[in-house]
Amino acid sequence: MNLRRRHHLLAAAATVGALSFGLPGHAQTTATPVKAVASFSILGDLVRQVGGERVQVDVLVGPGADAHVFQPSPSHAKQVAQAQVVFANGLGFEGWMQRLLKTAGYKGRPVVVSQGIQPIQTEEDEHDHKAEKHGHHDHGEADPHAWQSVSNVITYVAHIAKGLCAADAAGCDTYRKNAAAYTGQLQALDTEIRAAWAAIPAAQRKLITSHDAFGYYAQSYGVQFLAPQGVSTNSEASAKGVAQLVRQIKQERIKALFVESISDPRLIEQIGRETGVKPAGALFSDSLSDASGPASTYVALMRANTQTMTRAVLGH
Repeated sequence: MNLRRRHHLLAAAATVGALSFGLPGHAQTTATPVKAVASFSILGDLVRQVGGERVQVDVLVGPGADAHVFQPSPSHAKQVAQAQVVFANGLGFEGWMQRLLKTAGYKGRPVVVSQGIQPIQTEEDEHDHKAEKHGHHDHGEADPHAWQSVSNVITYVAHIAKGLCAADAAGCDTYRKNAAAYTGQLQALDTEIRAAWAAIPAAQRKLITSHDAFGYYAQSYGVQFLAPQGVSTNSEASAKGVAQLVRQIKQERIKALFVESISDPRLIEQIGRETGVKPAGALFSDSLSDASGPASTYVALMRANTQTMTRAVLGH
């Protein structure tokens, strides 16, 4: 009798021990992680920050790849079919998403993380609009690169926490805590970026990039970006637009010229040759770097870009 009772107590203790692993702060060894899919690498990082160990995140458009021209494969459809929750940027960024969800037979609705953000309307010329419409997708009028402003990413994080809570009610407290801690980091990052630009006179804050991906950064941090391509890497730069840009660089003596990690560098190199301005390195616009690179997380990406830009503008 006593022996049997002892066995019961030991079994109960083992159960309690196993359950405690599911609590925040413990490695999760008992529960199966929530399967989440994020459309591209930057969003994947944000979902990992909020999800922590409870969530397994698959990214469709990985580091160094371009979501503007992405073509989903059957293996991507399989990932989406198995997902409990799918996260998308929205604002027309993933022109391929609806088709992919349909192909995968995904029953839920994707969590659109940019919901509620005031989009920047793009001012593209006729040439760019034609190129957009003949490309893989049309951005419409909204600039989709909302993550280039840290305050927008704070909104993304709130939507991610909500989406994970809906998929996994048991983990909701963990997601809220992670989101709150990460939001604190993002607020500090925002302050850091503002301080970096505050040291530079407004008239000097002018840069040239490959495609128009930094509108939200420009708006938030008081920087002017000029680009030969429109908001999609799929649009083509017109000869007239490039010639105009070359004149402007010379007239305004703009010193900061950049290629983006996802873009063909030839156009920027051509502008560099015609203006005598040497490209000042690469910026990360729509994608993280790989794990060993300078932009392996969203926070690292914003920090690396800001450092590269401010140094170039100051002529360092």
